[in-house]
Amino acid sequence: MGQNKILIAVAALLFLGSTMVFTVSETERAIKFRLGEVIESEFESGLHFKMPFINNVRKFDKRILTMDSKPERFLTSEKKNVIVDSYVKWRIADVKTFYTSVAGDIRQANIRLDQIIKDAFRSEFSKRTIKQLVSTDRYAIRSALIKGTSPIAYKLGIEIVDVQVKRIDLPGDVSSSVYRRMEAERERVAREFRSQGKEAAERIRADADKQREIILANAFRDAEILRGNGDATSADIYARAYGADIEFFTFYRSMNAYKKTFRNKGDMLVVEPDSDFFKYFKSQK
Repeated sequence: MGQNKILIAVAALLFLGSTMVFTVSETERAIKFRLGEVIESEFESGLHFKMPFINNVRKFDKRILTMDSKPERFLTSEKKNVIVDSYVKWRIADVKTFYTSVAGDIRQANIRLDQIIKDAFRSEFSKRTIKQLVSTDRYAIRSALIKGTSPIAYKLGIEIVDVQVKRIDLPGDVSSSVYRRMEAERERVAREFRSQGKEAAERIRADADKQREIILANAFRDAEILRGNGDATSADIYARAYGADIEFFTFYRSMNAYKKTFRNKGDMLVVEPDSDFFKYFKSQK
């Protein structure tokens, strides 16, 4: 009987002790209440104490959470619809504010956060054309969204870690229209490139023709100069040779003339027998 009382007392003490302590892990944030009123929310990881039946504790996940939004339509500055698929990374920054603003409900927090992000998307996309949305660096849009939504989200006790656009699609009719415009634009650019290419080719061809004429003219000039110099040198050599031995030079010229005139056996020349041409055929006394 006495042992039973002791066991009951020990069990009661253990139960009471367990209701007096609570633990907070590294992945949790906790709030301590006193009769429903928040009295403390900044707890380090580890073991903490509370008053049984007066205090109660509620814990929340402080790790980064993901809100994957459904694809939503937004208007661009051209009043064209685009379908945006995005997601948001967030975590609890101020657990007390988080509890008082959304009652600590993750689902309610996602609903409120989704509306904030959509408003930010609507504002940013209304400033840009479809071409800018497709060609602009996604980092610029991400930075603008985080900067615009963080102050609002923080009022809910939420810190926005990241906002990413997974896809930007166009409705079928808009896609066809954009494709046709892009095709026309590419065709215009191609025509411009072809025109510039033809113009460059004509310039190159004209310059090549000009250089050809210059080279030929210079070559002809140099050839004429060389030919003139050669003729002058030849004439000078002939003149000096003729002056050195007139009789031998005359004889040599006559021999060459005979050789060229009577090259073939049937060659014939009709001249006076006593002409100067046959001067060296006559016997010399």
